[in-house]
Amino acid sequence: MALFEVKPYDREVYEKELKDFLPQRIIDIHTHIWLDKYIDYEPLAPGETTRIATWPTLVALDDSIEDLQETYRLLLPGKDVTPLMFTSKGGWDKNNAYVAEAAKKTGYPALYFSLPEQSPEEVERQIRKGGFLGIKSYLSLSPKYIPENEIRIFDFFPKAQLKKMDELGAIVMLHIPRSGRLKDPVNLAQILEIKQEFPNVRLIIAHIGRAYTKWDIGNAFDVLSAVPDLMYDFTANCCEYAITEVLRHAGPKHLMFGSDMPILRMRTHRIEENGTYINLVPPGLYGDPKQDPHLREVSEEEARHITFFLYEELLAFKRACAALGLTRQDVEDVMYNNARKMIEGARKSIYG
Repeated sequence: MALFEVKPYDREVYEKELKDFLPQRIIDIHTHIWLDKYIDYEPLAPGETTRIATWPTLVALDDSIEDLQETYRLLLPGKDVTPLMFTSKGGWDKNNAYVAEAAKKTGYPALYFSLPEQSPEEVERQIRKGGFLGIKSYLSLSPKYIPENEIRIFDFFPKAQLKKMDELGAIVMLHIPRSGRLKDPVNLAQILEIKQEFPNVRLIIAHIGRAYTKWDIGNAFDVLSAVPDLMYDFTANCCEYAITEVLRHAGPKHLMFGSDMPILRMRTHRIEENGTYINLVPPGLYGDPKQDPHLREVSEEEARHITFFLYEELLAFKRACAALGLTRQDVEDVMYNNARKMIEGARKSIYG
């Protein structure tokens, strides 16, 4: 039995719109693998609310390395895809070990999922033990007494850890916090601070700073022009405007493809509405849409022309490339070469 269904309409989208546009070799700079059996779920305390979006949990309970490879086979047939992997969800010790084991088995590069309470020495020890190339963390791991909209980058990436990453020349995958997303002045100030204090950190601004709509950008690219070596990925971002703007300001040498697998197995068409994003989904596929303000069901007829989130993201990138007149070489840089350079640079810096 297939991991998930690929419908004739999906095949049509891939064959007509994406197959020839995409290069043969692809590096997916942003993927999650984990096993649900390793997670110790902690119930929310009375009055406590979750700090993460709920809809991604409805796409996949877990994502083994085998499931990830099968996903690429189903969604990107004929392409040679290499992921940069890290875990998600919890059970950090066991799932980090699982990622390290999968990386050793497959030869794929990987990041260590760090916790803010870890000492920099412990983070380095775990990186070297698992053969990791850097770290990823998440805003939800910040101290619980901090209100969600007041979380700052240094609450989950402490400066002591970033200093160690700077010494190593390691990758830091940054999922920025705060409701202001990329345009938030605190986020922008701290990104500049990271690059100024820790210039050897290979910093990636994931999801184009969560700029999922045109309202999330503001003057961010003008501010961030002060650090011209900054790298971005457009993981789970279908906003053609955001992709176009990052390409226009930073250039195709500073953008990388990421899928956020397994999330992009989701069937959805994303729209922008009233300053936020809405994921339009087939009826009954992802539980009760009322549980998340970013979900909205459509009719069965409309759902016939809803394809995978991955294809939506890649089509937005394709339109941005066309709007800017990008070359085939530019596309290959974004989809493969930029990530290869970053991965090889981190590996050489850490391990010689």
